[in-house]
Amino acid sequence: MKFGIKTAWKFIRFDKTKSIGVVVGIVISTFLIGQQIGTFNFLTGLMSVLVKNTTADIWVVDNKTTDANQLSLIDTRKEKEIKSLEGVKEAFPMVVTNGKAKFTNGTSAVVNIIGSEFPYFKAGPDRAKVVQGELSDLVQEAAVSADYFDRSNFGGSSNVGTCFEINGKRAVITLQTKGIRGWGGYLMYTTIDRARFYSNIPSTAISALLVNVKKGEDVDEVVDQINNSIYGVRAWQASSLSSATINSVLASTGLGASTGSLVGFAIVAGFFIIGLTMYSSALDRIKDYGTLKAIGATDSYIRKLILTQAALFAIVGFMIAFVFLLGFKNGMYQSGIVIDFSPGVLVLILTVTFSISLFGAVFAIRRIKNVEPASVFRG
Repeated sequence: MKFGIKTAWKFIRFDKTKSIGVVVGIVISTFLIGQQIGTFNFLTGLMSVLVKNTTADIWVVDNKTTDANQLSLIDTRKEKEIKSLEGVKEAFPMVVTNGKAKFTNGTSAVVNIIGSEFPYFKAGPDRAKVVQGELSDLVQEAAVSADYFDRSNFGGSSNVGTCFEINGKRAVITLQTKGIRGWGGYLMYTTIDRARFYSNIPSTAISALLVNVKKGEDVDEVVDQINNSIYGVRAWQASSLSSATINSVLASTGLGASTGSLVGFAIVAGFFIIGLTMYSSALDRIKDYGTLKAIGATDSYIRKLILTQAALFAIVGFMIAFVFLLGFKNGMYQSGIVIDFSPGVLVLILTVTFSISLFGAVFAIRRIKNVEPASVFRG
C-alpha cells in the first residue's frame, strides 16, 4: 500500500478537535521551554557581562577569584611584571568598584563602576551598543556612562547630560548605551582614575589586568607562563573566566536547578498531553486503522502514518510557538530584558519539540498495533 504525507494530513484534518488539542499541547510546551531557555541565557549573560564586554585574550585577577563580579584588588606592579613576559603583547589595567548613586529626585541605586584607560577602554563599554555620545566623552569632568534600560532606576533619565552623585561626588552621564545590563548592580563605565576617585581606591591598586598575546603565541601557554611565574595572581582565558563566573553564580543561587526543573516540567507535561490526546484520537478512529489493516496495511505502514502525523503536528506547533516566542522577545525587550534565540537554541527547541511529539505518538502506536483486521467486521 502506497504511503504519503497527504494520507497523514487527511487523518489530521478529519478529527480537527483532537488535532487542535495536540497542537495546543505542543505550542504550550514549546513556548514554555523556549521562554525558560531564553530567560536563562539572558541571566547567564548578565552574570558574565564584565568579561564578555572586553576583547582581551586573558584576564589576570587575584589568585582566589573565580567570579568576575567579585574582584579583589591586586598591586599595580603586577602590570610591569606581566608585560615583561615573553608572549605578552599588551596589558591594560581596570578597576571595578561599587558606589551609591543619588539622583535629583531623591532616589538612589547601587552602581558598579568600571574604569579603564583612555583611549582604549578595554574594559568597555561595547562600542556597538553606544546610542548617545562617543567613548571619548568619558574623559570629560565627572563623566560616566549609563544604560537606556536603567533609566527608571536612575531618577527617570539616563540621557546624556543627567547630573547626580556617586558616593557624594558629582557625576554626569556623557555616554548612553542600550543593552548593557549588569548582574546585581547597574553598570557605569568611566576612566580608571575616576573609578578610583569615586571609591577612594589608591593608585597602587587595580582589580584586573586585561592581557593580549602576541600574534602566533598560544594563549594557553601564556596563561601557564603567568601562573607559573607571577606570585599572587591567576591568569584565565577570557572564555574560561566567563564560564567560571556563571558556574559560581549558578552554584550560589540555584538558578540553574530552578530553570532546569521548569524546562523538565514543560517537557514531561507536553509528553503526556500530546501522548494522551493522540491515544484518545487513535481510540476514536480504531475502526479506520482496522480497515487499513484489513485491506493490506502492515504494522510498519500504520507506524509511519502515526509518526508522520506526529511530525506534522510538531512542525505546525513549533511554527506557532515560534511566533509567540518572538512576541515574548519583543515584549521583554521593551523592559530591557534582551532575550536572544540563537540558531543553536532554535535547533535545540525544535529537536525537543519533535522528540515530545514523536515519543507522545508511542501511546497511539502501541494501542493500534494490537488491533486485529477482523475487528472492523464485528460491528
